[in-house]
Amino acid sequence: MKPVAPGGSAEPGAAGAAAAERRGRHERLGTGRSEGPLKVALLGCGVVGSQVVRLMHEQADDLAARIGAPLELAGVAVRRLGRKRDSDVDPALLTTDAEGLVTRDDVDIVIEVIGGIEPARSLILAAMAGGKSVVTANKALLAQDGAVIHGAAKEHGADLYYEASVAGAIPLLRPLRESLAGDRVHRVLGIVNGTTNYILDKMDTSGASFVDALDEAQSLGYAEADPTADVEGFDAAAKAAILAGLAFHTRVTAADVHREGITEITATDVASAKAMGYVIKLLAICARSDGGGSVGVRVHPAMIPRSHPLAGVREAYNAVFVEAESGGQLMFYGKGAGGAPTASAVLGDLVAVARNRLAGTHGPQESTYADLRVHPMGETVTRYHVSLDVADKPGVLARVADMFAKQDVSIQTVRQEGHGDEAQLVLVTHRAADSALSATIEGLRELDIVRDVPSVMRVEGEDNH
Repeated sequence: MKPVAPGGSAEPGAAGAAAAERRGRHERLGTGRSEGPLKVALLGCGVVGSQVVRLMHEQADDLAARIGAPLELAGVAVRRLGRKRDSDVDPALLTTDAEGLVTRDDVDIVIEVIGGIEPARSLILAAMAGGKSVVTANKALLAQDGAVIHGAAKEHGADLYYEASVAGAIPLLRPLRESLAGDRVHRVLGIVNGTTNYILDKMDTSGASFVDALDEAQSLGYAEADPTADVEGFDAAAKAAILAGLAFHTRVTAADVHREGITEITATDVASAKAMGYVIKLLAICARSDGGGSVGVRVHPAMIPRSHPLAGVREAYNAVFVEAESGGQLMFYGKGAGGAPTASAVLGDLVAVARNRLAGTHGPQESTYADLRVHPMGETVTRYHVSLDVADKPGVLARVADMFAKQDVSIQTVRQEGHGDEAQLVLVTHRAADSALSATIEGLRELDIVRDVPSVMRVEGEDNH
């Protein structure tokens, strides 16, 4: 079949024949038979999109063999036509008319890698309205408007695959959505942002400050010029919402996720954790409550024991630890970002939706049957590491302990160091509700013997009751 130029049409004299050919091809696809290639529209040709183009070209024969039909790039939507690109995409395929591209009759599958909410949202909905399958890496859109996107996929009989939206090349979402569909997931605990993991790893291994570690991450290309989405936890929160939705068959949005970043983590915090045999990581934690009637979804820095599998995740790598009732403990590890790793996940989804297209079937739809309550952070139960600067005089420890006792927060360990007329108390608690710990900290700040509360951090990865 002769390729059609982006946004264009076949020769005027052949318009009727071309339209009939497209209708016939779509009818054949619906019955599980195909002739000619499946046509793919690509939205975005940046870091990820350019790698998608490269892999589609380099692996064309293998992809065709795996799918059962060849793939053909129908067009690539970009913001600016004249920009220099990393891939050798045919200039004739480039177009700034993204809407025209995704609504073309001859396009079968749309890949969206432009990111953000708009115009990605409108373009995906337009593609689905035309019955096209969609592969996306857009975590922000799925975490904010997942219900709308999934609803459109169901309404129009379109596939929606999004493995690349969380943890790059790591096969994670499909195992949660399909491989563990017969199991009951209790907890998902993971490092899902490579930028923050690189920063915290450098602080741990070299003693660098947050600012110095961030500067190094930016110089190496691990952090954006504006790193807010990463260091303030927005990126990880979007991914946590997607993970929780799949793990617990419950609709979860980014707004449901308790979020804290790493900008307040100091070299002193890191050194204190190291002295106790812990390392600090920014964690995405999705967990059922003890009774199973609700789920908590949160992103925040936490101390974990150096013996925990996640403690050894270095530099910009990602890892997710899944605890399932029958499957037990599972860990997924690998490169969580970057053009080639993310494109690998996109191509995996592309093969899946293409196979479905040929067979006249669809992949699994959104599963929200459990509809569990997403409980607020105050109901979350965990352990805490608290540092206090206090007056160095008799009776201080008793008054501090009394404040913890008033909120029913039990202290597990205490370490005290003196500095002239001041002392530092470092306390680690047993498990307690977050609301109780917050009330304790508020009460401590009001005590005349407490000069400062420089650090409050949660402790994860241990079952201490």
